[in-house]
Amino acid sequence: MTPRAPARDAYVLLAPAQLDLLIKTLVRQGYEVTGPTIRDGAIVYDRVCSAEDLPKGWTDEQQGGTYRLKSRHDQALFGYNVGPHAWKKFLFPAASRLWKAHRINGHFQILPEEQASTKRAFLGVRACELQAIRLQDKVFLEGPSADAIYKSRRKDVLIIAVNCTQAGGTCFCDSMATGPQVSTGYDLALTEVVDERQHYLVVHIGTNPGAKILSEIPTQPAEKTEIAVAHALVEEAAGHMGRSLNTTGLRDVLYRNAESPRWDAVVARCLSCANCTSVCPTCFCSTVEDLTDLTGQQAERIRKWDSCFATDFSYIHGGSVRATPRSKFRQWMMHKLAYWIDQFGTSGCVGCGRCITWCPVGIDITEEARAIRDSESAVTESV
Repeated sequence: MTPRAPARDAYVLLAPAQLDLLIKTLVRQGYEVTGPTIRDGAIVYDRVCSAEDLPKGWTDEQQGGTYRLKSRHDQALFGYNVGPHAWKKFLFPAASRLWKAHRINGHFQILPEEQASTKRAFLGVRACELQAIRLQDKVFLEGPSADAIYKSRRKDVLIIAVNCTQAGGTCFCDSMATGPQVSTGYDLALTEVVDERQHYLVVHIGTNPGAKILSEIPTQPAEKTEIAVAHALVEEAAGHMGRSLNTTGLRDVLYRNAESPRWDAVVARCLSCANCTSVCPTCFCSTVEDLTDLTGQQAERIRKWDSCFATDFSYIHGGSVRATPRSKFRQWMMHKLAYWIDQFGTSGCVGCGRCITWCPVGIDITEEARAIRDSESAVTESV
């Protein structure tokens, strides 16, 4: 009898060797598979062709301004936390050509950039990153006009999420209600279980396309005990977050303290390097550059990532609106935790902790929010 194909919302088991088969099945079906791999001393997202490309047996240690890899005592494939790359680099590229133009018979003809439709499979998307993708969907796809580049890259993406079974030193997704358990927006969700006796992945099927992919490889239903073990590991990770952020009334706290002396204290360390915005999975600021060749026969417009920490970003005739490190840092933090709520109805921070890890001086957004809240409480108590 042929085993019945797995259905949506079912739980199945995969052995590590079957994960390799899953990757190769995706490649065979025309997907460009992107997942975690090791390069330049970090775990980054790049093309993967087999399970051998994954960071097997490696983990990361993260604190404010610190990131390093170290070997694990087991052969876990997803035993790390998020690295410097966010998935937005594949959906909202750091540089994109918007159009090009040629001079024909003395007149310029503008040619819109054709958007290639590539089937993409994202492997290893964490819960906080799923929330970040949802936020960028809101920015680029909702409203009166969708972004053509983002739309073309987003439409054929198959998402294979991974539940976190360990918390990083700068993670605070639990307090942001964005992780470590994935909740929605995925086709398949993996939870890796590995110890000295066993190594397997519990897979939850989130969509019909996910079920169709799994039907191509041999699987077996997960037992209740195996599902319970997977859930317990994720719950344990939630209890060991390296940071937390009290979001209760935070938007209003920040608005009331726009002139708090704490802003001066933090920018005494801030380098305005823009690392925080570069690694943030939700930042979407951009600029455009117009280029022409020496003959004046061709021109093109390029969109590039930009940052509110760049002085030119807020430049208007007469000067920059935000020229000081204080105004730049305040804009970034207020946008993430206050303005974004007004714009999109939700926080712009997903609790991934990247901005803390990759800040050269270890500025901690959770610490700064706490300090501003505490300073307001201290003033209230003294009155």
